[in-house]
Amino acid sequence: MHDFLLQLPKVELHLHIEGSLEPELMFELAKRNGIELPYATVDEAKAAYEFDDLQGFLNLYFQGMNVLRTEQDFYDLAMDYFQRARREGVVHIDMHFDPQAHLQRGIPLEVVMAGLLRAKQEAEATLDLSVGMIMAFLRDRPAEEALGVLENAAPYWKFLDAIGLDSAERDNPPLKFQALFARAKELGLVRVAHAGEEGPAEYIAEALDLLDVQRIDHGVRCLESDSVVKRLRERQIVLTVCPLSNVSLKVVDNLRDHPLPQLLKENLKVTISSDDPAYFGGGLLTNHVACAEAFGWDMEIFRMLNRNAIEEAFVDESRRQELLQRLELA
Repeated sequence: MHDFLLQLPKVELHLHIEGSLEPELMFELAKRNGIELPYATVDEAKAAYEFDDLQGFLNLYFQGMNVLRTEQDFYDLAMDYFQRARREGVVHIDMHFDPQAHLQRGIPLEVVMAGLLRAKQEAEATLDLSVGMIMAFLRDRPAEEALGVLENAAPYWKFLDAIGLDSAERDNPPLKFQALFARAKELGLVRVAHAGEEGPAEYIAEALDLLDVQRIDHGVRCLESDSVVKRLRERQIVLTVCPLSNVSLKVVDNLRDHPLPQLLKENLKVTISSDDPAYFGGGLLTNHVACAEAFGWDMEIFRMLNRNAIEEAFVDESRRQELLQRLELA
């Protein structure tokens, strides 16, 4: 099964590029930029990657990205993950990135975009990897700030596939960002949002109704509401489920207790992603292998999950058809 999953052409719809920052690269960038880390060694940093909840993770996540200062840093961050993912059989990544987290540290948007776009261009030219761009907004920051960032990003709108909504879900309902998502719709951008991870099933309904999203990131708490499950099933709204992330952040205690099998039983359109692989125990291949071990899934289920992801990925139609064909031959 491991060999099958390794060679299977896998597609990731939910990846935060800042969350792919491995401790080894963090130390390298810290040294390059003259930044002192709160850890003496790589092992000490890895030992800190134990979380009680989403907020505990976010504290470390924002601390880690402090080493990202220059265009080259953002390029190195993205290329490091793209190369690693490609070695694991990943053929497409829809990549979230958090401009506000960098702007509030004094890093201009131009620096972030130049590094990430250069890495995307190089990966697509040399790695047989396609990359979608999701500009994500921090739901625990002011909504007006997010709208300002989107407007200031006008030179980059043509490079964006979607906007997203991430960070601390609790007490930050989708309602808060209605104007931002309405503006994104005017611009012709796809809308996606984290909902139903820590927040309740009602947040999923709110994201559908008020933000007009076409994709729900996480969404595992939809099972708490029959009406939300029914809506997701009828519209075949994709859920980008991140199993090892959910275990790391105590959404579930053990992967065997994860609602993924129940989501499939409800005929929901589900995909698997890694979320923040440096912090949550591994990338897309590791998540696939863990699910195979926890749920005893056969090859056809993994083909179906990746077919779902290919159908929803931010790619042009020729690439989509190529990936679907490769999946059928796997």
